[in-house]
Amino acid sequence: MLSSLSSTISRLNLSYPKPSIPHSLSSCLKTLKPQPIIPRWSPLHFPSIHPTSRISTSIKSQFEALVSKDDLVVLGIETSCDDTAAAVVRGNGEILSQVVSSQADLLAKYGGVAPKMAEEAHSQVIDQVVQEALDKANLTARNLSAVAVTIGPGLSLCLRVGVRKARKLAGNFSLPIIGIHHMEAHCLVARLIERELEFPFMALLISGGHNLLILAHDLGHYIQLGTTIDDAIGEAYDKTAKWLGLDMSKSGGPALEELAREGDAESIKFSVSYLSYFLFVYLFTFLLFSFLLECIKHMNIIFLFSSSLQNPSLVFVQTPMKQHRDCNFSYAGLKTQVRLAIGSRNIDAEIPISSASSQDRRSRADIAASFQRVAVLHLEERCDRAIEWARKIEPSIKHLVVSGGVASNQYVRARLDHVVKKNNLQLVCPPPKLCTDNGVMVAWTGIEHFCMGRFDPPPPAVEHEDYVYDLRPRWPLGEEYAEGRSEARSLRTARIHPSLTSIIQASLQQQ
Repeated sequence: MLSSLSSTISRLNLSYPKPSIPHSLSSCLKTLKPQPIIPRWSPLHFPSIHPTSRISTSIKSQFEALVSKDDLVVLGIETSCDDTAAAVVRGNGEILSQVVSSQADLLAKYGGVAPKMAEEAHSQVIDQVVQEALDKANLTARNLSAVAVTIGPGLSLCLRVGVRKARKLAGNFSLPIIGIHHMEAHCLVARLIERELEFPFMALLISGGHNLLILAHDLGHYIQLGTTIDDAIGEAYDKTAKWLGLDMSKSGGPALEELAREGDAESIKFSVSYLSYFLFVYLFTFLLFSFLLECIKHMNIIFLFSSSLQNPSLVFVQTPMKQHRDCNFSYAGLKTQVRLAIGSRNIDAEIPISSASSQDRRSRADIAASFQRVAVLHLEERCDRAIEWARKIEPSIKHLVVSGGVASNQYVRARLDHVVKKNNLQLVCPPPKLCTDNGVMVAWTGIEHFCMGRFDPPPPAVEHEDYVYDLRPRWPLGEEYAEGRSEARSLRTARIHPSLTSIIQASLQQQ
């Protein structure tokens, strides 16, 4: 049955109950004539087959012959965090529309993302955002081939809003639905911009909640070379910006990058040192207990010398995780060091940067620049090692993709461009509007998987009120590289769902 194709190689089960309306292969093939699929996918309800069921290669070939990628039109919906986004993209890469509703006012009010408030904000605008995306594309839902929606990772409350809308739309118009991995979408949007980008390639995915180094073997097949064991770089940027009293309405990263241009990145000296018993006793005596524990945890060393509380001098700290020979990231210790440096300079975050004195502004700019220097240096060091590892596995790699919200930072791009040139690679960065969360990346990733037959059947038009959505707030993208496997507790407990790669590879082995 053609219907078994969609489910067998689907790596996503967006729901637990699925419709089961049988159709024979012959009847499906009569309906799915080899013609453009522009108005929409034919209104068939594909039955749900267990994802480990076997399918014949000939059926898959017949399906692929019927699908013209260029004629596909997919709606992408993204609500994994604090932006409500939707976009319509054609299979040939043409972006027909892109709409993003920001929660800048909430970010400024709460100094970050408040999940419950973010969920309510998504719910208030999701219908409008999706309709505007369709209107700007001069289409209706009947013109769509499928609906793609982010199901993880992200905030459960926020993910639910997007999945609920996608299922309602797909159910009302009998459209196939494609569940999308948020980080894979950040990775694959580079293939929309750089059409000659072929597998295998490397990717550094950096955002407010993620630091991820991967080797992309193929669509749906990824090796995780490194990830964060605590905080991501975007979160560190946001917290530092908040402590410095910067404008959070457009998130802290851009504000900190702008301020850092005014500062001296060498004003706060960074050096490598190791913990000694004497230093432990000294810090235990003079620093807050909670800060000390975090510093010890990450082996970050802090020396605070000051002639008086009003005239602090240098802060020496260790570059994050310098002593660990892996590709994992850690920013919790660096955040602590920045907090201590801010405190030693008596900077009051309640006084906005716009009202700060010239001397105060200079101090804040120096901290911003020094923070940015070491934060990005950490990225550079890890990327260098990851490239070495990746070439052992895939000597043919030619590109490093850098994507995610932090990839919009021009300083980050410039420093990583230096790394890739040193290693004879090419840097591929999507434009800033496609680095931050957006519907285009979701729609494009949906197109890539749809053409492989990886999608779910249309959901029922009416679902029960107590319906349980399949949301994956913690969902690894790939399997860990053996040489870089971490024993960090946070990594061992974070895996709730099997990785996207393991799901797809298990399904392919059953064919």
